[in-house]
Formats: sequence, structure tokens, C-alpha cells
Amino acid sequence: MHGKGGTRTTASSRRAAVCITVLCVALLLVFLLSFVLGRYDVPVMDVVRILLSRVFPLESTWERNMEIVVLNVRLPRIALVCLVGCSLAAAGTSYQSVFQNPMASPDLLGATSGACFGAALAILLNASRRMTVLSAFAFSLAVVMAVYLIGQRARGNPIVSMVLVGVMISSLFSAGTSYIKLVADTTNQLPEITYWLMGSFSGANKADVAFAWLPVAAGLIPLLLVRWRINLLSVGEEDARALGVNTGALRLVVIVCSTLVTAASVAVSGMIGWVGLVIPHLCRKLV
Repeated sequence: MHGKGGTRTTASSRRAAVCITVLCVALLLVFLLSFVLGRYDVPVMDVVRILLSRVFPLESTWERNMEIVVLNVRLPRIALVCLVGCSLAAAGTSYQSVFQNPMASPDLLGATSGACFGAALAILLNASRRMTVLSAFAFSLAVVMAVYLIGQRARGNPIVSMVLVGVMISSLFSAGTSYIKLVADTTNQLPEITYWLMGSFSGANKADVAFAWLPVAAGLIPLLLVRWRINLLSVGEEDARALGVNTGALRLVVIVCSTLVTAASVAVSGMIGWVGLVIPHLCRKLV
């Protein structure tokens, strides 16, 4: 039995390694292909040479416009897409384990609703794009903090309490966003708010990437370090405690880190709906 179990574990680990390798290669190919797509044609070999020229001293054999398009327009968008996708998927996986709910997603505790309200409020006040991003980030963190504090003070199961409080506060901030849309100027402000709420990377720039990577790194690195303990949370509260896990402290760490990456992602991209819910399940089926 031990031999069969060891063989099964080895086969499972080998399959996971193969899947991860294939996915990394696919990501690299899609990353390069994304530079080629667009109104301005840039051959893939020129894309590779332009990117390598930022690291190695290569002779310039491409047009100046190609370099501008690749480095200033398409690279920030593609980098931000990868960053946001990774962040939302990791946050969704963490929430599903912490709350022991396969339907949990990064907006479970109101991070997305808070960000939408903050961005809509900033646009209503005619703030700059940078202030809109900061407002969305700040409100997202504030909403989740309020949900956590209220949920911890409520009687009964703390997990259920946080979910219920998250639903209620999310509804309040969604109503606040709707009111802002109602009073916004229909000529300029309302279209801008609606466009932001739809979620888009078309306006991404280097400043957005520079803003997002620090909170994303601050959230993803601790999640990666405690990934095995997060797995233990998914088997149940009592079983995790029996295995020596401080469930309360671990839950707080996971919520804080997941909120950081979610808030940073939504602040620079708007609402991205299904990534944090679906991608974790697809990855589990693969590995």
C-alpha cells in the first residue's frame, strides 16, 4: 500500500510539473503574440530584439515607431494583464480555501465594490487618473477592513459572519456607486464612470504598472510562503488546529494579502469578473 501510494504521489507530482511547464511556455508564446496584434504591424522577431535591447546592447535594426509601440503602448498593457490575472487567481484560490467555499471570489468581502465606489467618487470630483486609482485602492482596503472588524465582533461562526457582513456592505457601496452615476454629469462623468466599471486595460501605462507591482508583490509573496498552511484550512477549522495551525492568525494574513492584490488589481483595471472564481478551479483540475 505504501508503495502504491508513493507511486501515485510521484505520478501526480510529475503530471503537475508537466502541466506547469506547458502553461509557462504557453504564457510566453501568448505574451510574444500579443505584441504582434494591433493596428501597427510589428514582426515578432523585431519584438524579441526590441525587448532584448533593454538588457543587451543590440544594434537597432527596427523603426523608431516600432520601439515606441512595443515599449510604451503594448508592454504596459500586457504586463498589467499578466499581473492582474495572477493576482485575482491567487486571491480567489486563497479565499476559496479560507472560507471553505468553492464559489468564493476576490470580491467576496467587498473589495471590488469599495474600489468601484472610490473610483466613481473620484471621477465625480473631477480627479486625475492617478487620484482615481488611489481612491479606488484606498476604498477597497477600507471596505474589507470594516468587513473584517465587524465580522470578528459578531456572534457565531466568524467565517459566516464575515461573508454576511461582506454581502451587506458590498450592497451598500454598490448602491452608493449607483447614486453617484445618477447625479454624475451625463456628458463626461457618467460615460467615464461606466467605462471604468466595465474593466479595461486599454488605458494602461507604465505608471499603472509601477503603482500595482508593489502591493501585488507584498500580497503574493506571503501567500506563496504560507500556501501549504492555506491548503490545511480547506480541510476544516478543527482539523487545521489539530495539525498545529493558528487558524485565526492565518486567516487574517490571507485576507490582508488577498485584499492587497485585489485592491491593486481592481484599482488599475476596473472590474474583472470571472478570473478569481474560475481560474482556481481550472488549475485544480490540471494539477
